[in-house]
Amino acid sequence: MAEAIAILALLFVAFVALGVFVTVKAVKAAKRGVDRTITQARRTVEDTTLRAKTYGTGGVTAELAQLRLSLRTSMRATQDALEAGAAEDASLQESLQLFHRLSAHGHELDADLKRLERDPDRAGVAAQLEELRERTQRIIHSAESLRWAARDRARKFADDDLASLNAQIDVEAGALRHWTVSEQEGLSWPAQPAGTAPDPAASATRSAQEPDAGRGASGPDEPRAITAKDPRQQPFYSWQKSTRPETTN
Repeated sequence: MAEAIAILALLFVAFVALGVFVTVKAVKAAKRGVDRTITQARRTVEDTTLRAKTYGTGGVTAELAQLRLSLRTSMRATQDALEAGAAEDASLQESLQLFHRLSAHGHELDADLKRLERDPDRAGVAAQLEELRERTQRIIHSAESLRWAARDRARKFADDDLASLNAQIDVEAGALRHWTVSEQEGLSWPAQPAGTAPDPAASATRSAQEPDAGRGASGPDEPRAITAKDPRQQPFYSWQKSTRPETTN
């Protein structure tokens, strides 16, 4: 009895531990989903605000907003392309690591641009625009190089796979059309199959082209001798009547 109670207690503890584990995993997954949703919503709001500043205001503020929007758009597109490609191509892991290093510079530049948007010294900010523009273009160029290289690699693999697939389909299509080869081989004159009646027209043609087999060494113009058949050499069949002997009167 004590052993049964101990087993039941262990099972109860195991089920409770399993329930706690599943609950914690579900809470963490839900938290990650909420954080992801909040991050995406924040990005959407910031991008919308930057576009509004680009179109609504002019001068230094619009220039800074345009630089931030271009930087964020290029970095996000490169990140999506590399992460999607790395899931299928392990060679892109190194490129993804390089992008993470580049992303650190991008975040630093975006923070600087965001800080300069609130700077009241517009003249000093305008003096730094050329350097900020060049810095932004360098990061965008590096991000685009990684993105387009990953896309070209994926397209190259897709083209090679399509070429191999087309070759296999051509071979399979030729195998399915096997009767065309049989028809081409059937154009030559095959031997007469056993058990079939000879063609009269073909026999007449061959008789006209071949020399007369009955003409022996005596020559083509010499008439053939007609000899009577010996009755004793003829075969006798059981259904034939026997020959009556000649009687003399």
